[in-house]
Amino acid sequence: MAKPLPTTLLSLAILAGGTPLPAQTPARTDIAEPFKVGTFEIGGAARVGMVLRDALVVDIGAANRALERDPAYPRIPMPADMVDLIARYEYGVKPRLYEIVNHLAAHDLIDGATRPGFVHAVDEVRTLPPIMYPGKIMNAAVNFYSHVNETGTPEERAEARRQRRENRGVPYLFLKPSRGAVIGNSDQVVIPFGRDRTDWEVELGTVIGRTAKYVAATDAADYIFGYTVTIDISDRGGRPPGGNPLTSDWFVGKGHDTFAPMGPWIVPKEFYGDPMENLHQTLSVGGEQMQEARAGDMIHTLYELIEYGSSIITLFPGDVINNGTSGGVGMGTAVRGEQRFLRPGDVIEATIEGIGTLTIPVVGEEEPAGGTGARLPPVRSYRGRR
Repeated sequence: MAKPLPTTLLSLAILAGGTPLPAQTPARTDIAEPFKVGTFEIGGAARVGMVLRDALVVDIGAANRALERDPAYPRIPMPADMVDLIARYEYGVKPRLYEIVNHLAAHDLIDGATRPGFVHAVDEVRTLPPIMYPGKIMNAAVNFYSHVNETGTPEERAEARRQRRENRGVPYLFLKPSRGAVIGNSDQVVIPFGRDRTDWEVELGTVIGRTAKYVAATDAADYIFGYTVTIDISDRGGRPPGGNPLTSDWFVGKGHDTFAPMGPWIVPKEFYGDPMENLHQTLSVGGEQMQEARAGDMIHTLYELIEYGSSIITLFPGDVINNGTSGGVGMGTAVRGEQRFLRPGDVIEATIEGIGTLTIPVVGEEEPAGGTGARLPPVRSYRGRR
């Protein structure tokens, strides 16, 4: 039960939902319990929120307005969106979020009937992509030893991995589209019409927190805001023969709409620890586990990816670097002995321990009308039927 409040505070502080704001909890540098951050549809609008216990969403803007009705708390403008939150996290937003959580915990406003109107059950709001939308998304290609030459024989795979260990080189990063490709938890991956070799890849998404250019791997942790779950959906059908002699087409392979699921939220780095020590990521399709990996399987560390990426292009708050995926993708034969691609009706569940689970249903696309012949053709038109 919340303690009775002085009349003066009752007149100053009425929370959304009609709950009085308790007396001030002094600001602290520690936190009563950890939180995650995400973007949610609340009251018909996209709002940034804190996630407590993976079960409750605190509307940050509403919670801050309630807190500021106590004159002991200075006014701090809250972020308009997740990119704004990330950019200002270390410049006033972080301590205010800590104050909100500590205030809720100290006055028993998280559990039971005392919960204010700005605290929602996570299943009562729509979970949107946590960042709407990253300025850029960079993915590491073949960055786990178990993903090297997954279609080869056991001897070929062992030799390819031996060679890679002896000559790691620099990372390979490619750009993934953002708006259009990024979807959130429970949104649908759409298999494009005629593209019947759609694959999955679970990855740890590293969210950049500070502007970074020529950042050394030894300093890269200072430029990270937090971590999220991502899935690199891939079209393995390739481009048809003829025309341009280039056969490798990363835009076809990675660039379709809905091919960048992200979420369900972001864990600030102080609540996750070092991914190179505790990363554990898995992916299942229809309840069957397809992938499992730990950080020890990575070829280049997350910090090396940041060094490499920032040596080419400036990284900004809200940009995302995905760490690559492990063995067990649909194209590979090493784990199941045969290839297996996504089909309409499948449900993908990608989990990273300490962050959460991203659940994505799969649907097919109807045949589009019109076109002049320059459209990407169905795979069966040049690779035969599957």
